Amino acid sequence: MGCSGWQYADWREAFYPKGLPQRRWLEHYATVFDTVEVNSTFYRLAKREAVARWVEQTPPDFTFAVKGSRYLTHMKRLTDTDRGIHRFYDPLAPMIEAGKLGPVLWQLPDSFQRDTGRLADFLRALPAGAHAVELRHRSWLVEEVFEVLRAYGVALVVGDRAGRPEDPFVKTADFGFVRFHHGRRGRGGNYSRAELESWAERLDEWRRRVPFWIYFNNDWSAYAPRNALDLRQMLSRAAVA
Repeated sequence: MGCSGWQYADWREAFYPKGLPQRRWLEHYATVFDTVEVNSTFYRLAKREAVARWVEQTPPDFTFAVKGSRYLTHMKRLTDTDRGIHRFYDPLAPMIEAGKLGPVLWQLPDSFQRDTGRLADFLRALPAGAHAVELRHRSWLVEEVFEVLRAYGVALVVGDRAGRPEDPFVKTADFGFVRFHHGRRGRGGNYSRAELESWAERLDEWRRRVPFWIYFNNDWSAYAPRNALDLRQMLSRAAVA
């Protein structure tokens, strides 16, 4: 359980203690959560030196989920990607060597409609490791696609956003991946307590089948860490029960 990123100015004094310098934010974050989703890699390639610092600033059992490059998913749209995949992974070497790389998240754009063959070719080109795909266009949610994901052991992301139909959980890998983008009933994108309780019941059932990676992406106003902590507490109570 964690958040999609940690460097947000409005988390200052809401999540990070007053006076804590920004260079120590990840260090503090890692005392509260044991994983984070790195979103910056979606927009630009990581710098090896920065990745090495992230590794040094986190405990040995801390894990990073890393979001795949939009150059590959949104611009190239899963074609002609071999060189791009190598360039994406190269600066992540310190994280990989430290055993801290968790799932790599590949998010397709809303307008990208189903092309099962292209998806299969892309998944075939990926290096070994855990991978998850967020297929936003509803045309992807068919058994033909699920079978391709199962063939490569890739998780189908459950993405929750206000204004969109709820995504189903379909088991396609030995883990699940949930991204909370925008609450449907809370104010301004916050998740209401009733909404989180409903999700806790659902996730408690799902995690009996596979373990889950769960991230909150509603980072504004420090909603993400608050919602993540509340949901984690609810799931802990459910486990005890």
